[in-house]
Amino acid sequence: MRIAYLCTSRSWGGLELNHLRNALWMHERGHKVSIFAPEGSPFYLQAIQNNLTCISIKYQPKYFAWKSAYRLARLFKEHDISHVFIRDNRDMSLIATLKSRMGDTIWTCYFMEMQLGVSKRGVLHTLRFSYLDYWFCPLKGLEQQVRTMTRINPKKIHHLPSGIDLQGMKAMNKSEARSLLNLPCDAMIFGLPGRFDPQKGQLLALEALNLAQNKHLHLVFLGEPTKNEQESVLEIMERKIDQYQLKDRVFIRPFMKEMDVFFSSIDALLMATKAETFGMVTLEAMAYGVPVIGSNAGGTPELLGQGKFGILFETLNPLDLARAMDEMASNPPQIDADALRNHVAAFDHQKVCYTLETLLATSNAQ
Repeated sequence: MRIAYLCTSRSWGGLELNHLRNALWMHERGHKVSIFAPEGSPFYLQAIQNNLTCISIKYQPKYFAWKSAYRLARLFKEHDISHVFIRDNRDMSLIATLKSRMGDTIWTCYFMEMQLGVSKRGVLHTLRFSYLDYWFCPLKGLEQQVRTMTRINPKKIHHLPSGIDLQGMKAMNKSEARSLLNLPCDAMIFGLPGRFDPQKGQLLALEALNLAQNKHLHLVFLGEPTKNEQESVLEIMERKIDQYQLKDRVFIRPFMKEMDVFFSSIDALLMATKAETFGMVTLEAMAYGVPVIGSNAGGTPELLGQGKFGILFETLNPLDLARAMDEMASNPPQIDADALRNHVAAFDHQKVCYTLETLLATSNAQ
């Protein structure tokens, strides 16, 4: 296949990272991959660093991108593109217009990263969705959501998770990992990675640690402040650490690419966001064999097998999170190792890419 990975986003987060990972994996599997993105955008720059073919396009408006779609159609014809993949829903209008112009010469594929939130069964949404050839949902719950909250042809909806490279995940010795992060060797340590942001749950985790009955629990944050904030969450975190007298039990470490060090150093992961659609960090922790305490909302319950592979707590409730942390320390869940291994294996990137190729090949042959 000759695949265009289109991304007009100016951000760099999980959505863009998943898009780039899939592009790299499909390139490694022998497909002709081209990146279409605004020059200088984080996605474009990361693709360049990974030696992918990049074609610069202008930043696109979310709606009414008719001229942009016509220019993109010419570029796709020049590069003989057969399939276009998008993940950001702001690119959907552009792709719909492109499809209306190129017809059956292009296959349009949308990988869902965010929940719908509200019904999308109106005329405009239905028209836009009709130009998609595939709508891929990373979880069964999201697939059901699309079936009930849109009017898209059910035959176009497929369950296809975001993949992870299981072979690249190698756990370290816990003592060695903690030494690298300068963490105490014999403590019960919970970990929460991610950008320091009100939506990521760092403040909730601090409040829960303060409320927990076990006063020997520790917490490590891995990340960096959100840029251009008037008052960074990091400053609020530091004030709360002082207020709760937690200086000896809370550690803040900078973002690091070597996540094997982080996952190998902690006893349990906290997924404290309000409603994570598809928590890659949750999945990665499970792949490392790290138990997870997750918010009982969004896609986290499904990832955790409705509590089979971790502990769920009431969303945004610090007292219930404290309860879960105490439970993890005193009576951790007994997780069947084989069941967990089989559960995580479904997300292996090679299996995901093979399923994607099979679905596209089957439809293309019709």
